[in-house]
Amino acid sequence: MSSSPRSRTSQTAIFALAVGAAIIGLSLVLVGLGVNFLDAGREFVGGLFPPIAVTTQGAQIRDLYTIVFLIAVAIFVVVEGLIIWTVIRYRRKPGDDTLPPQTHGNNIAEFVWTIVPTILVIFMFVISWQTLNQVDKSSADSQTKIRAVAGQFQWTFDYLAPDGKTILYTEFIPLVSADGGMIVPAGRTVQLSLVSNDVIHAFYVPQFLFKRDVVPGRTNSFDFKVNDSDVGQTFRGQCAELCGSGHSIMLFEVKALSGADFDAWLAQKSKPAPSAPPPPSGQPAPSGQPAPSGQPAPSGAAGGETLALTAQNVAYDKNALTATAGAPFKIDFKNADPGTPHNVAIHQGSSTGQEVFKGEIFPGVAEKIYDVPALTAGAYAFVCTVHPNMTGTLTVQ
Repeated sequence: MSSSPRSRTSQTAIFALAVGAAIIGLSLVLVGLGVNFLDAGREFVGGLFPPIAVTTQGAQIRDLYTIVFLIAVAIFVVVEGLIIWTVIRYRRKPGDDTLPPQTHGNNIAEFVWTIVPTILVIFMFVISWQTLNQVDKSSADSQTKIRAVAGQFQWTFDYLAPDGKTILYTEFIPLVSADGGMIVPAGRTVQLSLVSNDVIHAFYVPQFLFKRDVVPGRTNSFDFKVNDSDVGQTFRGQCAELCGSGHSIMLFEVKALSGADFDAWLAQKSKPAPSAPPPPSGQPAPSGQPAPSGQPAPSGAAGGETLALTAQNVAYDKNALTATAGAPFKIDFKNADPGTPHNVAIHQGSSTGQEVFKGEIFPGVAEKIYDVPALTAGAYAFVCTVHPNMTGTLTVQ
């Protein structure tokens, strides 16, 4: 025997009251636990949007995203609202034993759902095209020119003269936290050129709201301008294209300086290093200097023992070295990775301990001899400043 309409209505009302009471109770429990619904709601809404842009071009991308997002929300609300209204309006009621009148075709409805989407698509195409042209723009008269060179598995940054060819300074260390990184002037237009020495990489800075592939044999260029309000800020970047086993270590950082501070920084970095006098015949080259052309670096020299170390495939060939305490020694360092910069730095205790020696960074294939001052007995770590994953232990005894 079926229940009466009044009974079904009462059951529905009781169910609705139970659900409402459960929601209110759960809300009170969460408030009692210290949950701030306002902050949670703000965080949820904020998670639907990309990060706050720190460049002029990134702000245009975020504006485009906001417009498209609001259009999508409006479409969702209209469509879902119509579905809910249809379900409620045309639901089967007690006593409905026959089909309701059927409507076949509606010229007004068909006109609306054809013309409105067409207008929306054309509008989004136009604003997307305009934003793309602004973001992709690369002008010849950019105030600062930088070339980012990607290689397995690191970034190097060449600071170029106004001609876009002459290299004023090359930064081999990709991280600001390691006294390197890409330094840019805030409030100025920077032209960035992307070059790859091997496979496809990608330049990606989340707060720039921008990613661009780095393709071998092709130079991709674009302009950006960091906001003046972000002077002193550091932004994380990474390779966003799977480029090999070391992809995860292809990180870099971008730091924004004021225009005056950037000019002073670049002037200081661009100063030519003082040239060392040539060593006497038969003597080893000084620390950090390449061995004479066509001659191998000496395997031993006055002033202490010589430790041999090679970097190849972004790794040291040895993970342990031993030196004599209280006596200076040399490290005959061979960089066998073509075009990839490496060095040897010595830290006390571990690779994150105090740095007691830092050899010159240089790209391969090349060889240098480092003169290391006397160290006290103890445990040390040797590490590549450019690739912190390259480490080993040095025992001084």
